[in-house]
Parts: sequence; C-alpha cells; structure tokens
Amino acid sequence: MNVEELHHFCSQKQGATESFPFNQSTLVFKVYGKIFALADIEDFTAINLKCDPHLALELRERYAAVEPGFHMNHKHWNTIRLNLDVDDVLLKELIDHSYSLVYDGLPKKIRDENPLR
Repeated sequence: MNVEELHHFCSQKQGATESFPFNQSTLVFKVYGKIFALADIEDFTAINLKCDPHLALELRERYAAVEPGFHMNHKHWNTIRLNLDVDDVLLKELIDHSYSLVYDGLPKKIRDENPLR
C-alpha cells in the first residue's frame, strides 16, 4: 500500500476526516473526531492503528511487521511496518478493525445520529 492508497481507503469511510494536528508530515485520520489511523507521509514506512489488546498481542507474535504503537499507548495501538510480512489485504482489515473500535467507542448519541451504513 502506498500513501495515496491509504488516503483513498481511509477517507472513504463514513465520518472520516483528515488533518495534520502534530506536524506537516503526520497525516491523521479521525472518525467523528477520534483518531483511528496515522502515518508519516514523507517517510511512509509504517502506520499506527488502534487494536483490541488481545488481538494486538497475537498480531505482534505472528508478524514481524507489527510492533507496539510508536508514541502511542502500547496496549491499544500497533505500528505496522509496511513492506514486511503484512500484505495489503490484512492491512486493510486492520484499518477497518481500528475504525470500528474507535467508532464503537464513540458516545452513544454520536453513534445514534451517525449509524454505519
């Protein structure tokens, strides 16, 4: 996956917005105001994604590309190094998982006003 594919995949999600709140190179994707993915677009070698803590540990054991989240809570975030042993299909599944976790954690009022299609 390249940065353009990441951008297209994430920006098509319901309620997704993008911004550069940390610096000019860290692209952040949010769902209704909460981060679900971030990556450095100038050095696009990894992506940070939220993950269920049990699944996060399993993925780290199984894939060399999956590490505890860089500059993130290691329990709830993974850094996926690109072009190692995680293919684009799995990467998209992990992005979807992150998006769903964040969406499901939103206040009920926001979820009720913005049900997933």
